[in-house]
Amino acid sequence: MENKETKNLSRRKFLSYSALGLAGLSIIPSWAMNGVRVAPSDRVVLGFIGLGRQALSDFNGFTHCPGVQVAACSDVDSIKMDRFKLRVGQWQKKIGQGQRCDQYEFYEEMLERKDIDAIEVATPDHWHALASIHACQTGKDVYCQKPLTYTIAESLAMVRGVRENNRMLQVGSQQRSSKEFQQAIALIKSGKLGHVETIYCQLGEPPARFNLEKHDVPAHLNFNQWLGPLNNGAIHYHPEMCPQIATPQDNETGPWATWRYYQETGNGFTGDWGAHMIDIAQAAIGMDGSGPVEFIPGPVNGARFWTVKYANGIVMQERKFSDHVDEGDKGLCFNCTNGWLKVKRGYIECSDPSLLKKSEEKIEAGQFESSAPHMQDFINSVRSRQNPIAPVEVGASTNIACCLTNIAIELGRPLKWDPATNSFVGGDKEAEAHRLYDYAYRNPHKLPYWKK
Repeated sequence: MENKETKNLSRRKFLSYSALGLAGLSIIPSWAMNGVRVAPSDRVVLGFIGLGRQALSDFNGFTHCPGVQVAACSDVDSIKMDRFKLRVGQWQKKIGQGQRCDQYEFYEEMLERKDIDAIEVATPDHWHALASIHACQTGKDVYCQKPLTYTIAESLAMVRGVRENNRMLQVGSQQRSSKEFQQAIALIKSGKLGHVETIYCQLGEPPARFNLEKHDVPAHLNFNQWLGPLNNGAIHYHPEMCPQIATPQDNETGPWATWRYYQETGNGFTGDWGAHMIDIAQAAIGMDGSGPVEFIPGPVNGARFWTVKYANGIVMQERKFSDHVDEGDKGLCFNCTNGWLKVKRGYIECSDPSLLKKSEEKIEAGQFESSAPHMQDFINSVRSRQNPIAPVEVGASTNIACCLTNIAIELGRPLKWDPATNSFVGGDKEAEAHRLYDYAYRNPHKLPYWKK
């Protein structure tokens, strides 16, 4: 693979890897449109990599998909593996399947199995690219949690890894399959509110520097394997990084794993929630597979943390999207020439209420986390070999926007980017040297499909 071709993966090439191109994506998952009925013999066998609370939530969603079976699981924490196996066994017993879920500390051994069709990847972000690409190389389709990757290089490598191995990948940005967000995307695309001028995107803070105290690693956790390709010597174990399980429900207690909120291990709310909200914004304004061209850090013109600009003139800012929501809420406000539209989980409001479709079904916040639509859409994709609603190109373009935003914030200056060539305008050596663009993996790990 040539260096220049890999670094500057053009948008045309980016989209050509898709069998249908992003224009072939439907807003509504196909299973909800045509009432898919699955023959008992038409099974899809899953394996899971990463078994924390997100994997349990996703597993619950997959149990609603006809024809799905779970054969194996992998995690660096043996207690979480035992818990997952127990949950799978309880489900298997309930539906009359044999109770078996094989366990693997090293996921590569699980990928060698020929009886597994698809893999769920719910690891920390820095493992997403390696686990997903390795799964594709062994002929398995992938459901990968958001954000797609930790860095820009990893996102571009994943696009190649998925398409050059003829695999299907669904990004776990479940809001794409949630009713209120589908309605928002459709209404903005319809043009009934006029042209979008600005978007208020309420996410939260960018990542902070890693500052947790060092703790002894518990015997049930292989923390060296948890670190994987990360090569920053400042990272050490703290219970908040890998939340332990508490009885009686055998669930993690307290906040979500804090690795996502530190620069050395994650992308903060910019990447964690940007993977949801920026994803929806770009879908609504026709920027799937593309992205902003300028990234401006800091509190400028009402923004709290950042502002981005698109080539078509649309400006998006991180700021409170409504005066009537809590500070911790995450959501969007599309400000258009003929009105506005506000949306968050379980809520949608429009300046012209008559434009919103009436539904007798009440939308519950977070409903998409434990229900089947997004998972069923992925299973449909595995069977049909057609793009899911959130394919790898979509996850890559959204994640690249999130990474570039954080690079601009950390460098303390604006950045200009060409989404057509996936490169900095005029060459920006300082930005290109940033870890969120690319970083040297710790031995013996190597990132396939990428050369800097």
